[in-house]
Amino acid sequence: MQESLVSKKVYSKEEVRELNARYRDLSVDERVLQLYKDFDEKEVMLTSSFAATSALLLSVFSKCNPKQKIYFIDTGYHFPETLEYKKKLTELYGLNVASVSAGREDHEYTSTNQTWKTDPELCCSINKVKPLELIKSRFSVWVSGLMSWQSDHRATLDIFEERGGILKFYPLLDVTEEERDQYIKEHQLPFHPLIAFGYHSIGCKHCTVPGEDRSGRWNNSPKTECGLHL
Repeated sequence: MQESLVSKKVYSKEEVRELNARYRDLSVDERVLQLYKDFDEKEVMLTSSFAATSALLLSVFSKCNPKQKIYFIDTGYHFPETLEYKKKLTELYGLNVASVSAGREDHEYTSTNQTWKTDPELCCSINKVKPLELIKSRFSVWVSGLMSWQSDHRATLDIFEERGGILKFYPLLDVTEEERDQYIKEHQLPFHPLIAFGYHSIGCKHCTVPGEDRSGRWNNSPKTECGLHL
């Protein structure tokens, strides 16, 4: 049975400013609850990499709206621990998860040519950016768990931003690293298993090494973002 769709809306700069003013002083839980007062559930696209501390945002959504579909971009290059973490969180919170991935021929091209070595931008574009582009045109709002302290680029963002024809929503944006760790401790949220081995930002196995914050991503490369959030 095909899902019923709602019409996609484009938001003006003034509307985005009003949303930021309305959400700025709310807690994370309040922001997510308010989201469903301002938007229809079918307008909302939530993505998760099931990496590092993804349990924080996912636990909030599981309480506020357990029916919300969560899109997992399956690059085909995830650590086995990431797939196990995804399975654990899905069962723990009763999540509604759908996987999105590149076409078989496109993915095989990156595998055959080991594109992550010669052109990591292209590899991310094929296995992350393009697969999501195919579905994001159906939605008005894209929710992501970015936090401003994670990178220089993320420090420039606001809670709501219009980017690439979709309204981006970052409910965790102003959560500090200390607040994140405290929330995880208080609510006994499960960490990604690789954190115990020094991984603090976890992506594809070919391009991730142990390191603080995002320093372990795309090792020996100036690249700091996969392109999804640029």
